[in-house]
Amino acid sequence: MTTVNTSLMHALVLDGVGSPFRRTDVARPVAGTGQVLVRIKASGVNPLDLKIRAGQAAHARMPLPAVLGIDLAGVVEAVGPDVAHFKPGDEVYGMTGGVGGLQGSLAEFAAVDADLLAIKPANLTFREAAALPLVFITAWEGLVDRANVRTGQKVLIHGGAGGVGHVAVQLARARGAEVFATGSADKRELLSKLGATAIDYATSSVEDYVAAHTDGEGFDVIYDTVGGAVLDASFHAVRRYHGHVVSCLGWGTHALAPLSFRGATYSGVFTLLPLLTGKGRAHHGDILRQANSLAEAGALRPLLDPRRFTLGTAHDAHEAIATRSAAGRVVIDIAEG
Repeated sequence: MTTVNTSLMHALVLDGVGSPFRRTDVARPVAGTGQVLVRIKASGVNPLDLKIRAGQAAHARMPLPAVLGIDLAGVVEAVGPDVAHFKPGDEVYGMTGGVGGLQGSLAEFAAVDADLLAIKPANLTFREAAALPLVFITAWEGLVDRANVRTGQKVLIHGGAGGVGHVAVQLARARGAEVFATGSADKRELLSKLGATAIDYATSSVEDYVAAHTDGEGFDVIYDTVGGAVLDASFHAVRRYHGHVVSCLGWGTHALAPLSFRGATYSGVFTLLPLLTGKGRAHHGDILRQANSLAEAGALRPLLDPRRFTLGTAHDAHEAIATRSAAGRVVIDIAEG
């Protein structure tokens, strides 16, 4: 008879920058005050995970060795003191760790701040739910919290087929906006299915698409998910006086004069802030409850790469993102036993 050691769990540990994952047994966490112990079913993979592995994400403040994995979906195993909104057996999801010294989701269990969680949408699988938290929260903070996107507006999403982008297109549509999205020629059909008018950035200049789609007036809201020169281009494409540019990749140095000359405004989005500071975490849970409503109404669904990965093939999951071969969000199934 085999005895299972319930004080341990399987996890992947990253020992140092650039090192391979090490599969090992580590201490199973216990839910503390305000925490929920989640039995993890699926772990969403984000480009930030690769940057942390490569030592290129000082802003994520993740000391090594560590268990990575920012997004999770799973089942509540236990609740700690002062947790009133969850109970064992609840199916939940959230953006809960993998940065700021917080244990990530490449493990069988995680003890996470209850404020960061929401009940999983009933019509989504664990894999689909694990693909949503970071990208949906990032899209919401830009389009809703910063820009208050609404009916009657023309919204441009740069990188509309990407992780944040394809969710932002769906969110802007759900809020009644007319949505446009930049992408490569091979993404035109996907963007159209999502409900956006596709703009081929390789063949259409800023002046061309502003003239074609806004009569030269500019877009009411532009969400840049690409950064660099694309953010600079956004300052030339936004509507005069009342236009708003949002970026979740506002790195580097940018000339603000074109934005000022149009009398428009700019906001940045840094989705990690509540995880890093401990402040504002309840808002993340609130945002995911909004995602539930949209998903269950059929207005939101993440695009998933069809390949299945496990803790044993997590490196391949990371490679799928690194080589840009992923056809949608990459998710790792967390195997038990």
